[in-house]
Amino acid sequence: MPQATTQQATTIGQQIRESEAVRSGVSAIVDEISRRRAEITEVRGPVDGLKTTLDDLMKQAEDSRGRGLMMPYIGSGVGNGALVELVDGSVKYDLMCGIGPNFFGHSDPDLLAVALEGAMTDVTFQGYFQQNADAIHFSDRLAKEAGRNSRLRHAFLCNSGAMANDNALKICFHNRHPADRVLAFQGCFMGRSIAMSQIGDNAAYRIGVPTNIPIDYMPFFDEPAAQRMSAGDATGQSRYIDMCVWHLRQYFERYPDKHACFVFELVQGEGGYNTAPREYFTALMDVCRDHNVPVWVDEVQTFGRTTEMFAFEALDLGEYIDVCTIGKMSQVCAAIFTPEMNPKPGLLSGTFLGSSVALRVGRRMIERLREGDYYGEGGRIAKHHRHFVEGIKAIAQKHPDWFPHNRSIMEPYGGFGGMMRFSPFGGDKAKVAKACRCMYEEGVVTLSCGHGPYHVRILPPLGVMREEEWPTVFELIERGLAKAAS
Repeated sequence: MPQATTQQATTIGQQIRESEAVRSGVSAIVDEISRRRAEITEVRGPVDGLKTTLDDLMKQAEDSRGRGLMMPYIGSGVGNGALVELVDGSVKYDLMCGIGPNFFGHSDPDLLAVALEGAMTDVTFQGYFQQNADAIHFSDRLAKEAGRNSRLRHAFLCNSGAMANDNALKICFHNRHPADRVLAFQGCFMGRSIAMSQIGDNAAYRIGVPTNIPIDYMPFFDEPAAQRMSAGDATGQSRYIDMCVWHLRQYFERYPDKHACFVFELVQGEGGYNTAPREYFTALMDVCRDHNVPVWVDEVQTFGRTTEMFAFEALDLGEYIDVCTIGKMSQVCAAIFTPEMNPKPGLLSGTFLGSSVALRVGRRMIERLREGDYYGEGGRIAKHHRHFVEGIKAIAQKHPDWFPHNRSIMEPYGGFGGMMRFSPFGGDKAKVAKACRCMYEEGVVTLSCGHGPYHVRILPPLGVMREEEWPTVFELIERGLAKAAS
């Protein structure tokens, strides 16, 4: 019989991670990158002799992809917080974070260290047949966070937001078989898989794609329209909500027991960073509940970015949620669901669920979000949103001709938390696109959103962005808008 030992048993993998040589190596790499990133302190133009590098890569991208990039935006591989260096040596404020994932900005030392640890594991990608403890720790943390204020209990990981939404759709079809219809909001965006491009309300994204999923679209909340509906003793908001409830009941009466789910965007992303009051969502969700139709919230873009970790928490909707999808900021995406929605074996699987680096970094980002002072009305995200609103107000008051009246735009600013938008030039598509290009030239990365009116959207790296950086950002935005207006 082997002799007993008081020494705790450990694996070779754990010994490697805890070895002094590995820890010293990780520290040395992070220290060197931190030293060099500190040299990036402000926006600057291209470095002489490097523009050719950018031009060559742009041409190579066009040749290999079959079409050019949206912007000449190719990073050098380093940045400092909200600032990013490009391959031509220029530095810009990254207010889009890769359309969401990089909430903690560029070259964050803590996340660099975690990423290096993830890169030392034995496999690049983990999946449902072969996974390390990283995947289990991540899904467990995610399920517990989602379940704090809801009935959600299980998290199924995958490596894209569209795949998370595909899995959520399968879960709903599975639960409601043989129901085959889907309810969604007008102007929604769900991803670019065959199924999601059918649900998304943009005809350009499904040209040539067979449409075999029947979709019924509901109007999203429209504050300007609601105000115009005010009459007598009824507020416009209540009349608008009553109208939408009537529309929803009409669908259920027209197609009894045929709807597998209603997918809710609590803040519309590509649709225009549109928001809605809690009363709007609860009215519709109550009707869904009356007809046993699952409520699925798409939080691929809202996750982590509003005044709570989940937007459904910020709106106090947890009791209604049957399925929730997340992505972007989480690094690894997921469909999260209640025990009642848990499908039979075989419906969900996948060779890849995420890279070893993404699993480590994503889990660490969730830990930092929970441990930090980001949430609540006094949290960092809410404070940043107030800075944003005040800055856009100031520009609009200074340059009213840049913000002409449009009956579909209530205010020149909008959004929720870290999802921010502003609406110059009356929401004209061509002028907003020009504004984004001009702001990029001045050193600020933005994108447009909406389907008419159109808006400028930003997703700043609020995990690391300092409040005192906003004046500089608004100075650059103002210069870009001035160029676009000329």
